[in-house]
Amino acid sequence: MKPDKQLQRDVLDELQYEPSVDASKIGVIAHNGIVSLTGTVASYAEQNAATHAAERVAGVKAVTNEIKVELPAMHQRDDADIAQAVLNALKWHVWVPQDSIKVSVEHGWVTLEGTVNSKFQRKSANDAVRYLTGVKGVINLITVKQTAISSSEVKTKIENALRRATELEAARINVEVQGDKVILRGNVRSWAERGDAERAAWAAPGVGRVEDHLTIAA
Repeated sequence: MKPDKQLQRDVLDELQYEPSVDASKIGVIAHNGIVSLTGTVASYAEQNAATHAAERVAGVKAVTNEIKVELPAMHQRDDADIAQAVLNALKWHVWVPQDSIKVSVEHGWVTLEGTVNSKFQRKSANDAVRYLTGVKGVINLITVKQTAISSSEVKTKIENALRRATELEAARINVEVQGDKVILRGNVRSWAERGDAERAAWAAPGVGRVEDHLTIAA
């Protein structure tokens, strides 16, 4: 395991390397592989980018994001304008099903509700919104429609997908299927591998929930 000071330095360096982040206003605390981010950023998109930058660093086991979004005056929008922009973004996004998502906005925070057919569509709706000017945060309450699935077939599809991902050691990951829920257990080498395993699980047809109990090996 990296010493805390080295991990802190590596995360700071990665934040400075990330072009979409102003690292000068972000603080980093590292303790036993857990990284805490503090400070302020100018957009919700930048807040997300800071989290993903920290997750990329080897040795990071978890990230807590306490960064506050403080919009500059030029990016201030009232809730009605933001709501209209959100509706337009969802309408024009090719992967978001039309008329299936309800939108509400309060003090710059966008709430998405509704039901879609896959996690991919749920994430697409979130991605369509988070980069809009004026958005301070997104609460994604969209649910994935439950469908009848074969547990053994889903388990096989997920395990095959894990084997195809060359960065993953599929033998170290146990896949359990309960109805439309997939449970992942075992060890991975990095946060990126953990994300790859989650994506493989969500990509299987009929999966409505994924519980990730994977741990990142020291």
